[in-house]
Amino acid sequence: MKFVDEATIQVASGKGGNGCASLRREANLPKGGPDGGDGGKGGDVILRGSGRLISLYDFRLKRHYTAKNGQPGMGRDRYGKAADDLIVDLPVGTLIFEIIEEEDGTTREEFVADLVEDGTEIVICKGGDGGRGNLHFKSSVNRTPRYAEPGFPAEEKQLRLELKILADVGLLGLPSAGKSTFISKVSAARPKIAAYPFTTLVPNLGVIENDDFKRMVIADIPGLIEGASAGRGLGITFLKHVERTRFLVHILAAEDVNRDDPTGGYAMLNQELREYNAEMAQKPQIQVINKIDTLSGDELADMKAKVAASGETVYFISALTGEGVDELLAAMWSQLAQLDGE
Repeated sequence: MKFVDEATIQVASGKGGNGCASLRREANLPKGGPDGGDGGKGGDVILRGSGRLISLYDFRLKRHYTAKNGQPGMGRDRYGKAADDLIVDLPVGTLIFEIIEEEDGTTREEFVADLVEDGTEIVICKGGDGGRGNLHFKSSVNRTPRYAEPGFPAEEKQLRLELKILADVGLLGLPSAGKSTFISKVSAARPKIAAYPFTTLVPNLGVIENDDFKRMVIADIPGLIEGASAGRGLGITFLKHVERTRFLVHILAAEDVNRDDPTGGYAMLNQELREYNAEMAQKPQIQVINKIDTLSGDELADMKAKVAASGETVYFISALTGEGVDELLAAMWSQLAQLDGE
């Protein structure tokens, strides 16, 4: 399925069924009186968060969602059938905005809901109530009312959907840092991997499980470059997905590291995070240097010595060969347990 994180849709509830204006006529009851039943209620439109979905792609293909109308009332005190509600499943992490058109022709958006949990429901359009049949209007002065209420109208809204991925860990790094290789090594995710920048054009999710059957969700965020917060490269299109992660794993490729200042390369993307959203730069972060298989033994030893001298904690791995990956995973599980208060 193609990853899509924004879509605009039109939703409409069902109209209420009309009440019935009927007069009872039977051979032995010449003045039986009114017996028109009520109309049925129109269906609601309900938006529901679903952990089974990961993209808004389907909502680019189908943009209109309409619930059914309630059935009209009938004679002999028979009520119209209420329509079933229309439930629309959205990926967990979807924000819902209503697009409201002003009298001057301009539009504005109003935040409605954030579906942050699986199974969360919101009634976005309430179905119209059914109209009352003429049996409700009988009185001492009007014993044969010939009037019944029409069904109440439906609600219709235009919505903008915006998906922000929910994950425990966000993999952050420059293009070709080896994030996709890492996530494919530790999970069942199979992202596209190639030796050129911007291989990953959409976020990939991987799930890993420890011996206690606890799960950790990892999001491979497409490679960011300097100026991403201002829209360069893939820009803010995917920076927003970092907002929902609980902590970050910041990966540098050994070939891109300044040999004199191995930890200096983390500053650039951290600055991009601060410029996009200051709170994002405060997230816990694990620093990693990947692709150590491209270094000689002396080069690796020299780089480790300089990192130790800086006082920073950096994990050295080769996602390709698996070297150092277990130690990094242990640190990630430890960070997750700390955030969970364990």
